[in-house]
Amino acid sequence: MALYSLSTIDQALKTVVQVLLGHSATASLDAQVLLAYVLGMSRAQVVAYTERELSDEQQARLRAILRQLEAGTPLPYILGEWEFYDLTFTLTPDVLIPRPETELLVEHALRWLQAHPQRRRMADVGTGSGCIAVTLAHHIPDLYVLGTDISFPALRVAQTNARRHGVESRIDLLQTDLLPEPPPYMGRSQRFDLIVANPPYIPSATLRGLVVSRHEPRVALDGGPDGLDVIRRFLTLAPRWLAPRGVLMIEIEASEGPEALALAYDAFDNMRAHLHQDLQGHDRLLVVQTL
Repeated sequence: MALYSLSTIDQALKTVVQVLLGHSATASLDAQVLLAYVLGMSRAQVVAYTERELSDEQQARLRAILRQLEAGTPLPYILGEWEFYDLTFTLTPDVLIPRPETELLVEHALRWLQAHPQRRRMADVGTGSGCIAVTLAHHIPDLYVLGTDISFPALRVAQTNARRHGVESRIDLLQTDLLPEPPPYMGRSQRFDLIVANPPYIPSATLRGLVVSRHEPRVALDGGPDGLDVIRRFLTLAPRWLAPRGVLMIEIEASEGPEALALAYDAFDNMRAHLHQDLQGHDRLLVVQTL
């Protein structure tokens, strides 16, 4: 690090990009976010004032963060927050870092909720940071959400984010593995119009070779030998919780589309299902509509 100069924003940006290249697919953008954080500026100001000099204190702070990045600590955990769907979420290592791929699920969920103004009960299974639940509640002012997670520390982060964005009165949080067993006699008002989930779906052998496994919670990543263990269990519970003509949305791993689709057809008696692709053309979202 001593070989690099951090005296101006321009030099600091180049240094941060160089450090991030092995850790981030969006190194230039992340460098701007980091400099904005260190300097107390907006990202637009960082880009506009590249000749501005950094103080000795700012350079020292940046060097300390760069040492953490070189050690493999993800930038969002260092910053303690990250942006998702134009909202900023508090993060800790107890929860996954929100990723752009998950915005596909949010977009489809928003579109369905906006088209069905009378359907306002939703469950977010494996809520983690609460980024899905909070984003949807933020955009749909009369939406009620139950967020579940097996991790109590994750639920504390979700609660913080619900409070941060002013939707805590419409989000209940429950510590459970996926969904609880439904009561023997469950009325229509107890079921959910929409159930969404971003479950663990990375095959165990694949996960062992990924950097993400060293820093983010493994319980939120490991989908078992074929990546479908959690989805398989989830699909045994979801039909009993989903209201008639309700919708289920599950984020999946790119290679799991056909298998996930087959599991959905096994789990539901009367439904139609679709796979939706992400920006790279990979299967990313399974949507099930009950009839």
